[in-house]
Amino acid sequence: MSLPDSNHARATVDGKFFRLGPQKFYLKGVTYGPFAPEAAGATFPASDQAARDLDLMRQLGANLIRIYDVPPRPFLDQVAAAGLKVLVDVPWNKHLCVLDSEPRRQAARTAVRQAAFACARHPAVFALSVVNEIPADIVRWSGADAVARFIDELVELVKGFDPECLCTFGNYPPTEFLHPREIDFHCFNVYLHHRRPFENYLARLQMLADAKPLVLGEFGIDSIREGTAAQREILGWQVETAFRHGLAGAVVYSFTDEWFKDGQPMHEWAFGLTTAKRRRKESFQAVQEEFAAAPHFPLPRDPEVSVVVAVYNGARTLKACLDSLGTLDYPAFEILLVDDGSTDDTARIAAQYPRVRYLRHPDNLGLSTARNTGIAAARGEIIAFTDADCRADENWLYYLVGDLLDSRFVGIGGHNLLPPDDSWVAAAVMVSPGGPAHVMATDRLAEHIPGCNMAFYKWALDEIGGFDPVFRQAGDDVDVCWRLQQRGYRIGFCPAAFVWHYRRSTAIDYLKQQHGYGEAEALLVRKHPEYFNLFGGRTWEGRIYSPAKYGVVFRRPRIYHGLFGSGFFQSLYTARPVGILAFFTSLEYYVLVALPLLVLSVSFRFLAPLAVTSLLVSLTVCVVAAAQADLPRRKNRLGSRPLIAVLFFLQPIVRGWARYQGRLLLHQIPPAVHETLESLSLQGKPAAFREVRYWAEPGTDRLRFIARVLEQLDRQGWENKADVGWTDYDVEIYGSRWSRLQLTSAAESFPGGRQLVRCRLHGGWTLLARIVFWSTFGFELLVFGLLGPRAHWLWLLLLSLPAFVWWLNRKKRDLQRLVTVFLDEVAKQLNLVKMPADATEPAPEPPLREPQS
Repeated sequence: MSLPDSNHARATVDGKFFRLGPQKFYLKGVTYGPFAPEAAGATFPASDQAARDLDLMRQLGANLIRIYDVPPRPFLDQVAAAGLKVLVDVPWNKHLCVLDSEPRRQAARTAVRQAAFACARHPAVFALSVVNEIPADIVRWSGADAVARFIDELVELVKGFDPECLCTFGNYPPTEFLHPREIDFHCFNVYLHHRRPFENYLARLQMLADAKPLVLGEFGIDSIREGTAAQREILGWQVETAFRHGLAGAVVYSFTDEWFKDGQPMHEWAFGLTTAKRRRKESFQAVQEEFAAAPHFPLPRDPEVSVVVAVYNGARTLKACLDSLGTLDYPAFEILLVDDGSTDDTARIAAQYPRVRYLRHPDNLGLSTARNTGIAAARGEIIAFTDADCRADENWLYYLVGDLLDSRFVGIGGHNLLPPDDSWVAAAVMVSPGGPAHVMATDRLAEHIPGCNMAFYKWALDEIGGFDPVFRQAGDDVDVCWRLQQRGYRIGFCPAAFVWHYRRSTAIDYLKQQHGYGEAEALLVRKHPEYFNLFGGRTWEGRIYSPAKYGVVFRRPRIYHGLFGSGFFQSLYTARPVGILAFFTSLEYYVLVALPLLVLSVSFRFLAPLAVTSLLVSLTVCVVAAAQADLPRRKNRLGSRPLIAVLFFLQPIVRGWARYQGRLLLHQIPPAVHETLESLSLQGKPAAFREVRYWAEPGTDRLRFIARVLEQLDRQGWENKADVGWTDYDVEIYGSRWSRLQLTSAAESFPGGRQLVRCRLHGGWTLLARIVFWSTFGFELLVFGLLGPRAHWLWLLLLSLPAFVWWLNRKKRDLQRLVTVFLDEVAKQLNLVKMPADATEPAPEPPLREPQS
């Protein structure tokens, strides 16, 4: 038997939305039926009644109808002639424990197979829903994973007949935890009558839908119980809310009060926009008006947006980026392209776009500096950032600005999705560790948003001084988010505002990128140590939303079913990847465990099994992580998962090595500054003080002194890290790879407005010094334990440790001496008078009186 064919355009998934040909297709639908069966068994109205109903739906502004039975061919032809689409729910005995019985499974498969054949490639068919609302207790009985796998199996049956047919299933709050992998979009039935819970639940569903489109498959109001006026009001704001929240469509339940269920007509409910006789209710006009305005309702205002693209040798993807920005559907925006010293065809490509403001650095100054150049030149109230390897969705700014205006956020971000035309290697890179991802504290509040898709109020960026130029390749977005949050501001996330982000197309390019990320992490550790663990790995409070698994998942998710499985909102609490297992692929594991065991096993054969086991554990973690990777179905190749396993093995080594290079090989005091301070110190011959004190006259206080210290440190090029509110010191100063110093200040107040500014100089070893010392000490103990006191050369090595400690402490005292000279010079600039080291403490003064209230 041959399948039907058609040359009509078919709906396709486009990121978080759909397209019908070149145009976006937003679902504006109504449910239809089921109706009382005719003699032939069909649950659809007669042809003339169907024609009148379809005409009324067109007047409503609907473009889709959702039906709950497989339609006959003539009905599909009628729908196509009316210019509408159909979402078909396939009926089968979902209320039974189908998975317990193979005949019942087969009956469900047969029903879906027949529906797929009947609807295959018909121009009226938008998608097939392989099941609608499986009862929560049945899912609990059979197991959520088993049910999700069976839904995937049904989807694959449909794809077998019609690979281009979109597939979903009708979900609802009691089973929101069901996450089949093969569906093309998420479809949820939601009945909430109050605005705030409705908005909050849509935000939650967007997080559950993640990178796939979200459709509100059913929502409605019973006009018998709520009244026709309430039905009109609630449906009006529900339609608007759904589209403002970036849903791909909304289907009102229902078109008419006429419907048939369980073998009899239903008269106790009246959800229809029309009566059973097809008379329009008040809600018909309300939905008609909302459908006419949908999907893009007017924003409260249209602030100008400056879109900043920083590029360095990005000619390969720049044209696609600028083409997409030229099609943005937003009334007030400008495009600023900041060329950070590119040597490729960037300038030539930019010249082809007269609307683009082209700014060029003569040299490569780094990503943060390029973005700051864009901020300085921007005219907009809002600054939006994307990268040259991204393509923006045409409604990107509409959703970003809309959510920003409708919240108290100062910044907002969105998804960065893999383009459909990207390679299978890029898809493997996407699900490998270390890619750009958003971190969510709640369904709306973000802890971090990636730099390729973010927007901020310009005043907020100006307040924190823009991006820190020290971040040349990456890390700038993390730093900006943390600094804004430290000032009490909040950052949001908008699921509908997405960009297509081309990943690295080769494994070598990916590893180079990860090396750059590691260098950025070293800078972040120094600036924000409170966000990192002992080994320099980032610790997030929120959940990371990324196709990559940051670890291996062994624990099953937990589901809150409610008492005896009767909860209406049954939530999934996803198990986080087991972080301790990530340690077995880390650079620290190889250096501290695997490599020493391998080296020692050469001389001590009894350690060989342990050495081999240490490597096998690491390789097993990589293989399991690759097996769990959520690869797009169309990008899954034979070599995909082996490549992912290799990248899971190499990425922590490359990124960790870069991170430790940055942390261990710190810059020393600039030579010119070092010579100047040495000459001054030789003149005054100061000792290595642990504390220096300065008298400050009225008008010069401690905070002004510290501000001048920081200013001079930056001007002279000293490596330093200032307090951001979480440390017990004002600034940490790095003098060499071996020594560092923490400066802490306090002010004692005396009559007449005078202050005694006290500065404590606490010297210490750097991370490199501590690692070298303890590694040497541990290695000597290990060898001493294995060889015993017979190894006479070991005694010489052990005796060298005190000499090394003496040398390190000398480096620490040298830094204290140089910082003392530096502080003296800063104090002179502010006319502070240094108190001699041998001076006695100031005489006690009577306590200052507090003003009486």
